Amino acid sequence: MNSSFRKGIIDCIPTLFGYVGIGIAAGIIGKAANLTILEITLLSIIVYAGAAQFIITGLLLTTAPIMVIIFTVFLINLRHLLMGMTIAPFFKRFSLINNIGIGTLLTDETFAVAVNAFSQQKTIDANWMHGLNITAYLVWIMSCITGAILGNWLPDPYQFGFDFSLIAMFIGLLYLQFINDKKHSKLHNLFVIFIVAILMIFLMRIMIPELAIIVATLLGCFIGVLIEKCK
Repeated sequence: MNSSFRKGIIDCIPTLFGYVGIGIAAGIIGKAANLTILEITLLSIIVYAGAAQFIITGLLLTTAPIMVIIFTVFLINLRHLLMGMTIAPFFKRFSLINNIGIGTLLTDETFAVAVNAFSQQKTIDANWMHGLNITAYLVWIMSCITGAILGNWLPDPYQFGFDFSLIAMFIGLLYLQFINDKKHSKLHNLFVIFIVAILMIFLMRIMIPELAIIVATLLGCFIGVLIEKCK
C-alpha cells in the first residue's frame, strides 16, 4: 500500500466516529421511511450524502413527487461545488482521473480534514486524498447498513433525536476547524462566522434556505478574502 494512501487512512480515523454515528442514524431514519435494507444500501452508495439522505427519507414520508426530491437534493449538495473549487488548486498537477475521483467522494468531513492539512501547510497528494475519501466512503456504507438493520427494532427513531445527529456533527467539525486553523487569528474566524450567520438569517427571509446557505457562504468567503487583502 502506498505510504501516502496509508497516511490518508490514518488521518481519516478521527472523523470515523462521526461517520458511524450519522450513518447509523441515517440507516435508522431510512428504515422508518419504509425503505428496505437494499434501498438504504444503494442510497449510501449512490447518493453518499448524509444531509441529502435525511432529506430524501423525510420527503418520502410526505410522499413528495420525485422531481421535488431531486431538485431539493440538488440544492442541498450545491455546497460540494464550493468545496471542490476550494481544494481543486491543490491538485492541479494530478491527472483528470485523479481529480474526478477526489471530487466524486469529497464530503464535508474529508473537506474539513483536507483544509485543516492545508492550513497547517502539510504536503499532501492525490493518494493521500484517495485514502481519506475511500476510507470514509466504505465506513459510511457499512454504518448505513448497520443502522438499517437496527431500525427493525426502533419503530419511532425521531423520539431519540437521531434526526439532530447531522447538525451536531457539523457543529463539531466547525469547532475543530476553528481551533486548528493556524493561519488566521481566532478573532478573524469569529468575525467571518458572525457575518455568515447574520447573512444567512437575513437571506433565509427572502429565499429558500438551501440557496441562502450557498449565497451566504460565497459572500462570507468574499469578505474573508477582503479582510486578508487589507492586512
